[in-house]
Amino acid sequence: MDNAGGVALAIVLVVLIVFVIIVLVRSVRIIPQARAGVVERLGKYQRTLNPGLTILIPFVDRLLPLLDLREQVVSFPPQPVITEDNLVVSIDTVVYFQVTDPRAATYEIANYIQAVEQLTTTTLRNVVGGLNLEEALTSRDQINGQLRGVLDEATGRWGIRVSRVELKAIDPPHSIQDSMEKQMRAERDRRAAILTAEGTKQSAILTAEGQRQASILAAEGDAKAAILRADGEAQAIQKVFDAIHKGNPDQKLLAYQYLQTLPKLAEGSSNKLWIIPSEVGEALKGIGNALGGTNPDPRSGGLFDEEPAQQP
Repeated sequence: MDNAGGVALAIVLVVLIVFVIIVLVRSVRIIPQARAGVVERLGKYQRTLNPGLTILIPFVDRLLPLLDLREQVVSFPPQPVITEDNLVVSIDTVVYFQVTDPRAATYEIANYIQAVEQLTTTTLRNVVGGLNLEEALTSRDQINGQLRGVLDEATGRWGIRVSRVELKAIDPPHSIQDSMEKQMRAERDRRAAILTAEGTKQSAILTAEGQRQASILAAEGDAKAAILRADGEAQAIQKVFDAIHKGNPDQKLLAYQYLQTLPKLAEGSSNKLWIIPSEVGEALKGIGNALGGTNPDPRSGGLFDEEPAQQP
């Protein structure tokens, strides 16, 4: 009997020890950083646990699964959306949200991630349904802003704050993609042709402007050169004239110099006809008088006729 009583006492002690351990485990809880826990007492909300050590009443308080208070990123699968021009596009969305009220996120919505996904899909179809394909492809910022506004307003009572909504990709049908690529190639070819024509036009304008400037500068140079040559010749003539008058030449010297300049008139291979000025006769008369010492008879037509002998 003593042995049976000892065994029973040992069993009771073991059960008590196990019970105490279970009570301690269920009573002491540690909440990690950026986590929150909701405590129910006898099935009713009692409080929200913050990070740190906390004590619960065993078998009375129940700690629900912890909630993550960090900002979360959820990528939803592609959703088919019909645009205003009846084209089906596939749109991928990414939602950034954060739990701000653990109590509301626990009791106001059953599954807030699924609720955010469905609300995003519905709102996206409403927003994109009022845009055509080109507007949908070029208005991502507008679509993101409208989605964020609607989601943030709807999820506020769930204890969730939507910070950002991004469209990862907007994929039109393959036939539309081919048409858009052809249109883009045609647009690029058109722009290239326009740029080439503009370049050719500018090149022609610059070339014509350069030729005009060159012609103007050449004409100005020729005019200045002609003026300088005329001034030089005028100065040379003036110097010759002054020298001649200072030397006081006689008729003989002038006639001789006149004859020396006559051959220069015939110089050049293009001169086929030589016109002798009428003053040549007068010059020859002067030379004859200088060489022969006689005066031409005005009654005769000769240049070097001697004076007739005087009658006794």
